[in-house]
Amino acid sequence: MSESAAVSPAAERLRYILGEEDDGPTPTLFTEMDTLQHDGDELEWKESARWVKFEEKVEEGGERWSKPHVSTLSLHSLFELRTCLQTETVLLDLDGYSLPQIIDDIIDKQIEDGLIKPDVREQISFILLRKHRHQTKKPIHRSLVDIGKSSTASSGHAQSRSMNDIADTPSTDQLKNKFKKKIPRDSEASNILVGEVDFLEKPFVAFVRLLQPTMLGGLTEVAVPTRFIFILLGPQGKGKSYSEIGRAMATLMVDDLFSDVAYKARDRDDLIAGIDEFLDEVIVLPPGEWDPKIRIEPPKKVTPAEKRKSVYSLNEAGQMNGSAGCGGGSDDEEMPAPHELGEELTWTGRFCGGLRLDIKRKLPWLPSDFYEGFHIQSISTILFIYLGCITNAITFGGLLGDATDNYQGVIESFLGTAFTGAIFCLFAGQPLTILSSTGPILIFEKLLFDFSKGNDIDYLEFRLWIGLHSAFQCLLLVATDASFIIKYITRFTEEGFSMLISFIFIYDAIKKMIGAFKYYPINSFYKPDYVTMYKCECMAPDPVNTTFFNASDSLALNNTNISLYNVINTTALDWSQLSKKECLKYGGNLVGKSCKYVPDLALMSFILFFGTYSLTVTLKKFKFSRYFPTKIRSLITDFSTVISILVFCGIDAAVGLDTPKLHVPNRIKPTRADRGWFVIPFGKNPWWIYLASALPALLVTILIFMDQQITGVIVNRKEHKLRKGAGYHLDLFWVGLLVAVCSFMGLPWYVAATVISIAHIDGLKMETETSAPGEQPQFLGVREQRLTGLVVFILTGVSVFLAPILKYIPMAVLYGVFLYMGVASLNGIQFWDRCKLFLMPSKHQPDYIYLRHVPLRRVHLFTMVQVICLAVLWVLKSTVAAIIFPIMILALILVRKMLDLVFSQHDLAWLDDILPEKDKKKEEDKKKKKLKNKDQDRDSVDEVSSQPKTCTRSAPIKIPLEQIETQKNGSQGPARERSSNWSCAC
Repeated sequence: MSESAAVSPAAERLRYILGEEDDGPTPTLFTEMDTLQHDGDELEWKESARWVKFEEKVEEGGERWSKPHVSTLSLHSLFELRTCLQTETVLLDLDGYSLPQIIDDIIDKQIEDGLIKPDVREQISFILLRKHRHQTKKPIHRSLVDIGKSSTASSGHAQSRSMNDIADTPSTDQLKNKFKKKIPRDSEASNILVGEVDFLEKPFVAFVRLLQPTMLGGLTEVAVPTRFIFILLGPQGKGKSYSEIGRAMATLMVDDLFSDVAYKARDRDDLIAGIDEFLDEVIVLPPGEWDPKIRIEPPKKVTPAEKRKSVYSLNEAGQMNGSAGCGGGSDDEEMPAPHELGEELTWTGRFCGGLRLDIKRKLPWLPSDFYEGFHIQSISTILFIYLGCITNAITFGGLLGDATDNYQGVIESFLGTAFTGAIFCLFAGQPLTILSSTGPILIFEKLLFDFSKGNDIDYLEFRLWIGLHSAFQCLLLVATDASFIIKYITRFTEEGFSMLISFIFIYDAIKKMIGAFKYYPINSFYKPDYVTMYKCECMAPDPVNTTFFNASDSLALNNTNISLYNVINTTALDWSQLSKKECLKYGGNLVGKSCKYVPDLALMSFILFFGTYSLTVTLKKFKFSRYFPTKIRSLITDFSTVISILVFCGIDAAVGLDTPKLHVPNRIKPTRADRGWFVIPFGKNPWWIYLASALPALLVTILIFMDQQITGVIVNRKEHKLRKGAGYHLDLFWVGLLVAVCSFMGLPWYVAATVISIAHIDGLKMETETSAPGEQPQFLGVREQRLTGLVVFILTGVSVFLAPILKYIPMAVLYGVFLYMGVASLNGIQFWDRCKLFLMPSKHQPDYIYLRHVPLRRVHLFTMVQVICLAVLWVLKSTVAAIIFPIMILALILVRKMLDLVFSQHDLAWLDDILPEKDKKKEEDKKKKKLKNKDQDRDSVDEVSSQPKTCTRSAPIKIPLEQIETQKNGSQGPARERSSNWSCAC
């Protein structure tokens, strides 16, 4: 039998209900259940539970809400509810304007259908119009004054709580209720009313859908218009059963699929079909294997509503899952999406075709790129990235100065970072990318300087021509749409490169801290008990060295008219009162065991280093804690890095130790006095150098291309949900131009920095501001704008003038920020998750999706290949062979191609991405299969309704409500009691 022929009639019915085009998305439903209770001698409706996504109950004490939890229902209550909707009153699109009018219409319909007798009309109306008491009101503590008032009240008091209790407008409590912030905008309400009365012989049940959402006064806890009403009144003695049916109805109303059915249903059969499909997805928890009293915590991740609804789309009729009509859930997951980078990397075949498309794509977003940056979240991101950039600029500038004999130093690094970064953020295709210097470029600069010095070639002029050739080659790559080659960079290459850069950040941060212990060793030989023996004195220098000079020294003094007394006036000095610096300055000698003692600066630096990292990690997770309101938690998380830096800068200042501080140049002038801000291209080197420089420029071009574009792929990952598109060609265009400009000015070359760019994105992630109680905030995407990067690099440029403030920041604190950036960038990398599997027993391994579909030994083999490639890259980076580092990045693409011979396409689809040519074949097969399924579906649609259900689960049982409760001593009592213990988690 074909797949489509196995679809149940209910699923087929829902396909045409939910597959119809509509005006917009279905509103979110806020569901409230009120139960009829006695307040003294009077009746009132009291709120007992509510749902936005998950259930919240009023606790037994009546003074607080329970924690949100997953609703657990008995199958018994769901079958009872199905029977109620099948046999009782269902009014769809009732034109109601007030609660009394709606109730009158319901009662009229019940009398017309012969479901109730006319003589109970007034009693039912009286009950349904009782006052509603919501949980927002304070519990009633009756004082002596209240008791006195009630004892003197007349019989007219009962009349004051009659039909006139229901106001037409929302009350003050409703309007001021802060819970409305948890409910999405434009939501509507469904009200569930259940209770037991003494004047009915059989249940009074009605389901109503109003034509338009209507404000029904104080019916709902918050000021939300009502769209659905479900009423269940029945004889006394069955209150628990009624409450369970009401909970089942409420759970259905907040279910994404059933709520769509409720809005679009044309008759009661559509609602029954919705319940049948709900039952098909129900997971049963057998009695005796769990405790029904346990409240199931809301899951961190649930199946998206769109995915569930797509099964019933008319467009996907031929692709419906065969389990749509069968009981039980399915563990089958969809295959990972093909490796797609979108039209950004389409080869156009035209001159600068890709560049034109990038410009055309990005221009409409230009205004929003600026005004969307005005948000408090941007402030914390600016400060975080700014400190990371200046730390990197200082570190790289110092190393570059050592490598090039100060032809390029810290001031050149600062100005180059500020200039190139600001221009790139203003005009590039992906402004979330942060430009910075990289290790391979540093190694290339060192090798180039050594070669120039050894062959008597002017370094800056030679470097200028290499930069010009490299810039031309980059522009040539842009003009020919060469960036489309990135389609062959799959997760294998991307994550290997990303892990390498992350490890470099972590390694460098730890290396800097270990170096501090060499400069400031811990005083392990210091013994507190010997403190009386520790002293250090300044002794006068040897008299021979101060009073006797040779003839040349005397002649020099006579020629300069300087007396011996003015050179060293040893007779006027009190050597015992001199400081250590003064003693050494005047030639004194330090004598004593404590003269070499220094405070434990290394230990203090380590405390600042690790403390900054630990506090930042803790505060980043603070928004998931239970303390403080949501807004405060989010604010603390956004400013976690800034708070950590301020805290440990304060600790450092309070302790007062002279820890190494951040030193920023305070003057704008070249590091070397013999060079200017513009490099003359001719005159110092032979003419053939201008042509020969094209060869080393090719290595620079490969390095820039691979570093820039791989970082671009990481930044533009589909999980970041970027909506403005990428701009690979435009990015490379500006990087090429900036390389030429920096070469003319003698500034370092800059390319996309992977770790800082990832940190930039993490700082700008957006989540839903309102979420249902118990529901995790939904990730919406990244705040795509140019303002944060632009401000960061402007601040970097003016840091020269901020030197008096920045000098109070300990370097150890900034190294802690570096460590955090490196560790944080490992999050979400599948390669890193698979590496950790080596250390985990199988039963303790996380439930990763690829572990369900790929044997563990194959997963380990794939990971080992990546580890070997990463080790080779690390060795190359750390040696003189780093000059061929960019070529080895390209070699990773070849290694990935060879993996097609070792792993099946099924395994690679879960562990990596399918290569483009495999994608193309897969898409063609998919289209053929889709056409075949459509033909089969067309032939079998007419047969579906006539065929018996093929599922092993029996059809839902229709049980009349009045027959559900049998006598306690009846033969069916135990069976009924047993069946009610079977529960389902919805």
